Amino acid sequence: MQFNSLPTFLRQGRDLLARGPVAMVFAEDEVELDSTLRHHRDAGFAEVVLFAPDSFALPADLAADVHRVHYDMTREQALTRAVNGAIEAAAPGTWLYYCYNAEYLFHPFCETRTVGELLTFHAEERRDAMLTYVIDLYADDLSACPGAVSIERAHLDRAGYYALARLDAEGNERERQLDFHGGLRWRFEEHVPEGRRKIDRIGLFRARPGLRLSEQHLFNEPEYNTYACPWHHNLTACICSFRTAKALKANPGSRFDIQTFAWHNSAPFEWHSRQLLDLGLMEPGQWF
Repeated sequence: MQFNSLPTFLRQGRDLLARGPVAMVFAEDEVELDSTLRHHRDAGFAEVVLFAPDSFALPADLAADVHRVHYDMTREQALTRAVNGAIEAAAPGTWLYYCYNAEYLFHPFCETRTVGELLTFHAEERRDAMLTYVIDLYADDLSACPGAVSIERAHLDRAGYYALARLDAEGNERERQLDFHGGLRWRFEEHVPEGRRKIDRIGLFRARPGLRLSEQHLFNEPEYNTYACPWHHNLTACICSFRTAKALKANPGSRFDIQTFAWHNSAPFEWHSRQLLDLGLMEPGQWF
């Protein structure tokens, strides 16, 4: 289905938002848009919704499988406006997911278990949201891949990740909430605004009345922002993303200062959940 605007989608697409899990892909440009949509289509989402200008082309197989909303991601607060609109329009309890183009969701054992199975187990543990770490991907050779994006030459950092306590307005530590850092946003932090250096995102969550997403990728419901329940570790997932590398090589302020993203802790990305689990970048919890 195609919708000519966000308001039209929120009015006429309510049935789509009742059949979760629903993946919402926000296209900032056409870089790896096809691979992003195919990855999430094959992951087991019931519906995949693309928010993009009409000028972004799709091959026939994706055009038949993906619902499309005409949308301009250059507008202020474009992402939160659309996600919060979808939350309001979705049936309460529907699992929603959001990402940008050139981003790919990986969860424990995703090669043999669908995202639907993942979320069914997570819901049985009385969890309504799942922490996802945004793991930066980048091409190892910027002379061969000047845009920093290459599926075949994708690398990631195998070290350099850390967490800091998340404080409330009074300076107290928030229970079971941490700010996670690492990857290119940490190594090239001089080119990244302070408010955008975190790599944690609540990428998977259940819609409920009154729920709102902020520009900091946090929800107004504190429990949604926690990494685990009080009694044991819970599942977490990764969103492996070329977005930061792409931006650092596109922005005039950083483009000429960065000759390579590779360093001694770079490793080829294997496009497999086992690598992410072995590096401690996501948590299987009690899911065996």
